Amino acid sequence: MAVLADLSESAIDVGIVEGSNFRSRFSKDDWQAQSSAPLKHANSTEDAAHLLFTSGSTGTPKGVVIKHSNVIPFIEWAVGYFGMDASDRITGHPPLHFDLSTFDIYGAQAAGAELHLVPASLSLIPHKLAELIQSSELTQWFSVPSTMTYMAKFDALAYGNFRSLKRVLWRGEVLPTPILIHWMQRLPHAQFTNLYGPTEATIASSYYTLRECPNNDTDPIPIGSACPGEELLVLDSELQWVPPGEIGDLYIAGVGLSPGYWRDDEKTRAAFLDDPRSGVSAPRIYKTGDLARIGDDGLVYFLGRADTQIKSRGYRIELGEVESALSTLACLRECAVVGVETGGFEGWTICCAYAPVERSDVNTAELKEQLRESLPAYMLPSRWLLLDELPKNANGKTDRRALRELFAEIPQA
Repeated sequence: MAVLADLSESAIDVGIVEGSNFRSRFSKDDWQAQSSAPLKHANSTEDAAHLLFTSGSTGTPKGVVIKHSNVIPFIEWAVGYFGMDASDRITGHPPLHFDLSTFDIYGAQAAGAELHLVPASLSLIPHKLAELIQSSELTQWFSVPSTMTYMAKFDALAYGNFRSLKRVLWRGEVLPTPILIHWMQRLPHAQFTNLYGPTEATIASSYYTLRECPNNDTDPIPIGSACPGEELLVLDSELQWVPPGEIGDLYIAGVGLSPGYWRDDEKTRAAFLDDPRSGVSAPRIYKTGDLARIGDDGLVYFLGRADTQIKSRGYRIELGEVESALSTLACLRECAVVGVETGGFEGWTICCAYAPVERSDVNTAELKEQLRESLPAYMLPSRWLLLDELPKNANGKTDRRALRELFAEIPQA
């Protein structure tokens, strides 16, 4: 990592904090002498800006190296695209170890805007979050979808409130279409943008701003088009382009790609591949592990994780489709679908963990019956787990690995 200056021990031990007062052991002349000393290292844009560790949903967290040159292009584009300026009041909602915070902090600085840090204690208190938006007159909200889902399910949004809010952005998970409709109907004055991108590609690699509120709870929301300097590639197992409409593996190329994982060349080589195309300026592509398709409209649609496509009772099933159908049920506050391998003919068992709005309103038989209206019988979950709240990882996203472990520990009836 880059070092700004070589400070001696005496330079580090400059003072003590007593309440709100800071008493320095250095005089003004001492400070000026220190600040004018030649630096032993001058930062360049190719230096590492920070390390961000993945949430570890598939195993041990990996340290992702992010350079200044990865962050700068997105910040410059986003400030211009969203029209951010010194009049903005922007949320700082994600924790600092989550790459969404990079945009909040440096986007606010680049625009000269106010950054309003959201206390972690408020993350799961929907009405307190609503009060914060209202009282601080925030103009931009950026969070993971689970936070927006909580606010919708607990009816924390009223029609036409948050009049100062100009932009609502989300990233990190799929935002269920019914939740998006809930927000858009109540805040018709705001602009809604879906951002997509893994940590390895720096903040976001694609965007989609909705022109109007969806008409149907089941309408898919695209991840859209690549941000400037980025590319989204939907490829097959031979790294060849998949025709529009067909499902393929999603890869990313461009300025946002991390140089790799900290001190882990093997994992870096497995995820960051040589670009199969000839004559391209960026020689690498990143395998996201996501499935996608290109629609007739030319936009890219996220279809779930490659490792969530399972085979159960002879059928290939995308668990994201099951979860999307569940998310349309008004009686559920949150839900998640995972697969647990059982062996034999069944192969994998479809498992659903859910937290209802009111416990007395829900039973498994009713949920299955409602799902039959939108899913064939072979896609219905066979195991159900009622929870007060779904487990979350450090970034506030549903912890699917923890759910799989829960189901694995519970004996099958």
